[in-house]
Amino acid sequence: MEINHTSTPSQEYGADSIKVLEGLEAVRKRPGMYIGDTSARGLHHLVYEVVDNSVDEAMAGFCDKIDITIHRDESITVQDNGRGIPTDPHPYNGRPTSEVVLTVLHAGGKFGEGAYKVSGGLHGVGVSVVNALSEWLVVTIARDGIEKTQRFERGIPVTDLSEGVKADWQGTRIDYLPDSEIFEEVHHSLDTLKSRFKELAFLIPGLKISVLDERTNESREYFFKGGIGAFVKYIDRDRMPLFPEPVVISGTRDNIAIDVGFEYNDGYQEHTYTYANLIHTIEGGTHLVGLRTALTRAINEAARAGRVLRDKEENLSGDDLKEGLTCIISVRLSEPQFEGQTKTKLGNSEVRGAVDSFVYEGLISVFEERPEIVRPIAEKAIRARRAREAAKKARELVRKGAMSGMSLPGKLADCSSKKAENTELYIVEGDSAGGSAKQGRDRKFQAILPLRGKILNVEKAHMDRMLANREIQTIITALGCGIGNEFDASKLRYHKIIIMTDADVDGAHISTLLLTFFYRHMPELLSQGYLYLAQPPLYRVQYGKEVKYCYTDRELRQAVDNASDPSKVSVQRYKGLGEMNPEQLWDTTMSPANRILKKVELDDNFLADEYFDILMGDKVEPRRQFIIANAHEVKNLDV
Repeated sequence: MEINHTSTPSQEYGADSIKVLEGLEAVRKRPGMYIGDTSARGLHHLVYEVVDNSVDEAMAGFCDKIDITIHRDESITVQDNGRGIPTDPHPYNGRPTSEVVLTVLHAGGKFGEGAYKVSGGLHGVGVSVVNALSEWLVVTIARDGIEKTQRFERGIPVTDLSEGVKADWQGTRIDYLPDSEIFEEVHHSLDTLKSRFKELAFLIPGLKISVLDERTNESREYFFKGGIGAFVKYIDRDRMPLFPEPVVISGTRDNIAIDVGFEYNDGYQEHTYTYANLIHTIEGGTHLVGLRTALTRAINEAARAGRVLRDKEENLSGDDLKEGLTCIISVRLSEPQFEGQTKTKLGNSEVRGAVDSFVYEGLISVFEERPEIVRPIAEKAIRARRAREAAKKARELVRKGAMSGMSLPGKLADCSSKKAENTELYIVEGDSAGGSAKQGRDRKFQAILPLRGKILNVEKAHMDRMLANREIQTIITALGCGIGNEFDASKLRYHKIIIMTDADVDGAHISTLLLTFFYRHMPELLSQGYLYLAQPPLYRVQYGKEVKYCYTDRELRQAVDNASDPSKVSVQRYKGLGEMNPEQLWDTTMSPANRILKKVELDDNFLADEYFDILMGDKVEPRRQFIIANAHEVKNLDV
């Protein structure tokens, strides 16, 4: 069933539509307050903020094309074919409205009864923050056949808005260069940006988003007429669905626009993505709660009516219905309340009831029209329940082991400190490297857990089979915090979990298996910053009595070139961690003073989900294509 909803946008978009809440203060001094941080995440947030302004025009019905360009100097251009930012004098200070939008925090049509009923963006800080954090920014506006421009440097206008020339286009173009004084590194990731643009194009059917990377001449265009249904099919493109077409329910309830699409596949993982005003709410919120309640209630009713569930059988639970579910929910409302600075959870209480009632009624209609889809959904959930009950027994065994006197696994060499915030656990590949690590560590705060071989690929396994795996049991017991719905960060025994494997194919595979397990069943370790990858050296370079460790081929070349007599330089290539004695392992990879650790962060849940599916799923062809496409990015891998 698909219920379409339409709105009639207002044509009035002038200075009076732009409301000013407060002046722009301290953005450059405390950028993290406005964009989260000054790492790659914050850098890309600037792009999203500029694009979100164009998206607001598309949501209001005035824009159907957005072009983004990454230039060779890392400057960015975003151009749309919307109405163009108003340029007439603003009542706030008599300056052009476009200048007010770019220089005053919280100035925009997103506030009050302005030009936009709903909008995205980061709490409305928008392009004023982008302007403040850019070395330079140029805005070009075409309205009513006239084009005007203005230039800013680090947020300050250095020219007035130009008088204007004739224009053969309409809309807004913003060019800017992120300030290298603010950001740790000014380098945009095309993959990260493409993921967000693809989401937007799916969520706004009829909007065409184009991106060009002049650094590599790579270009992409995203345009999807199918909306939510097409989004679901795209996510499930490498899986086998249980019924031909996704279920799509769209409409409004209590002035909240609701779009839901879902289908079930033959896999074991759940892939549910939630959006509020086009913002990816990775922590869910009230819209997700309402969706789960409606889905569980409607499927149980339909399963009983179709006698797939018998009278004496218990209802299927929400957990039973997660396995193999691919689902998108997108809601739009006028005054969203987000929990947290970066909008990761929707908090509006009224959304829960609206989504629950609307989706439930829609599902009942769908199941009446398509009764054939109820049986495969319910039968899969029944199998999932049996596996979950078996997993519960296995989990109880793991939990009892963790609470008993023999709680810690025998192969774990624990540290003496019991303060989790001061301790770290190295998960090490193999007994040989584990032995060196145990001897070389600082026993006060470093624990060592050696693994024998490769752990189970959890992407292809039911929970009960996963919990029966001895290596996974050992990891869960050692960490002490539980998994899945029972995860409790307060019980985590170490606040640094460090994966340390060889720099070869087997080591990379073991590392990926561990990352898959943590991402699927302990995602909080990533989102809360507890997970790291160790980087052991690839070479030991000796010249006379001087020894240097090199972590890349470039460092090796520099070390050899810097020696007074390169012919007398001795180079040892480490094939594995076990080749290093305890002192060398400590000096290079475990000493806080010298080591290199890479924090595993979850910047883009949608992109991460896609990568783990490709790398660890059943389909070989997508994995082959991914490896071919990304082989040039791999460095220092000993095959």
